[in-house]
Parts: sequence; structure tokens; C-alpha cells
Amino acid sequence: MQDIRGVWKENYPLKNLNWFKVGGNAEYFFAPTDVADLVFFLKNRPMDLPITVLGAGSNVLVSDNGVRGVVVRLNNLDNCYVMEGGKIFAEAGALNMSVSNLALRNNQGGFEFLSGIPGSIGGAITMNAGSFGREFCDVCVSVSALTLNGEMLNLSVQDMGFTYRKNGISEPLIFISATMQGFSDTAENIKSKMDDIKTKREETQPKKVLTGGSTFANPASHKAWELIDKVGLRGYKIGDAGYSDKHCNFIINYGNATAADIEQLILEAQKRVFKEFGIELHSEIKFIK
Repeated sequence: MQDIRGVWKENYPLKNLNWFKVGGNAEYFFAPTDVADLVFFLKNRPMDLPITVLGAGSNVLVSDNGVRGVVVRLNNLDNCYVMEGGKIFAEAGALNMSVSNLALRNNQGGFEFLSGIPGSIGGAITMNAGSFGREFCDVCVSVSALTLNGEMLNLSVQDMGFTYRKNGISEPLIFISATMQGFSDTAENIKSKMDDIKTKREETQPKKVLTGGSTFANPASHKAWELIDKVGLRGYKIGDAGYSDKHCNFIINYGNATAADIEQLILEAQKRVFKEFGIELHSEIKFIK
């Protein structure tokens, strides 16, 4: 595509751009240099070209057959800084851990939970990401987004309509940045909370493995991992993918799994839990195809 400044590729492999390390190729791939580059692309692209946004790749499952249209990766949009008045600004490609560390360096409390969430701010906006008792909506002040026609929108936290693990936006938008607000705290307190989160994660979650993070959102009054455990899926495998023995709300690629293997594991848990308890498990993993 002419006149864009970012990376443009055809038939581009996505396997190494997601945490499961599975999936086929993107028909087209675009990594914009900055927001202006993305706006130019959106305004000048063929209007019938489907768009899929990819962030850090932590909670996504890329189809073995690849992805039709253009996959837009926002990893270059990774600026984050403290604004006047103490608010924190972060582009969608900024990693959650980077934002948490920035808050630590500037004595801003309330962002510690982001250190326990894999991925980037764009994903945190999309799914109202949360852990250890806090959610993205607790720190969000406003969000900037682009329509698929390249129009810039500024949305307040009320406009976003955040609920548990999702937002309330119905039209397709590309979230490009967020402004966030914490509270003044000491570096010692913030570091202590982050260390506690790190310790709890290491004690309870699989590490140094190929996983996409938590598979299912917790249903009301239940923990997803307990339901999965009760229906006998702890350690259960299909192909080279399986539910973790350590924390069975995590699916692991043991080396040569396919996206189809992982999808079948997700469907199996949903089927068994609904049959046994009448509870619907909703996947936190976003399917890309």
C-alpha cells in the first residue's frame, strides 16, 4: 500500500506474534509508525477490507487458516508518560507492566494490578482487564479511539460503559490511547503491592510456558478454575494443548499445539460445565480468523 510509513506485508505469519505461538498468516499486515500513519491508512484503504487489531497477543487465538483482510498491530504506539496533574497517558501498544512501572517511578498508586496482567493497554481497554481486586475502569478517565473511517473520538469512562471483562461500545473502534488517574502513594507501598502480586502469580499460575493467560471469565459467584477442576479437566489434553495442572483456567501449548486443539479445549470446558452446573463459561480469549 502506497504512502503509508509503517510496515506493510502480504501473507504475513502471525504465529510468533501471539503468546500461544499458533495460527496461520495474515492476508495483509500493517504496523503503523504512529497515530497519523494509522489515520492515513484508514482513510485511504479499500473500504471492503476487513480489519483486525492485534496488540501484544496475550489473550488471542489465531486461526490455523490465518486471518482474512488486514491485521493492524499497534506495537509502535507505545508511548506512556505522566501528564500535568499526575494523570498517566498511555498509547494502546504500551505494555501494562510498563505503565505500572511508570506509576511506581512517579509515586502513583492504583496501577499495581496492571503488573499482574499480560498484554498492552489496548487490550486492557477492550476487555476492562482486571486482577487482584481492581479493573481498568478503576483508573480510566478517558479513551481515544478511531472509527474505521479514521475519525478520532474521545470517550469518557462513562461513555465506555465498562462492565466485568468487557466494554459497552457497540460500533467497531480501534482504541489508540487512554488517560488514567491513580492516587499519591509512596514508592515503598507501591513496590510492596507489586511484589505481592508477582509472588502470588508465581505461586498460583503457570510460568515460562506458552499460554494466553486466563481462559475464562469468572461467572457470578463462582471461580472458573474451580468449575473446570470439578468437571475433570485439570491436566486434560487435546493434541499438544492442555489445561494446566497448576491452574486449570490456563491452557498451555506444550510445543506443537494447533489453534484447533486449543479451541476444542475451550469448547469442551464450556460443554462440561454447562451440562454439570448449568453455568455458561465465557472465554476471555479472543478468536481471530
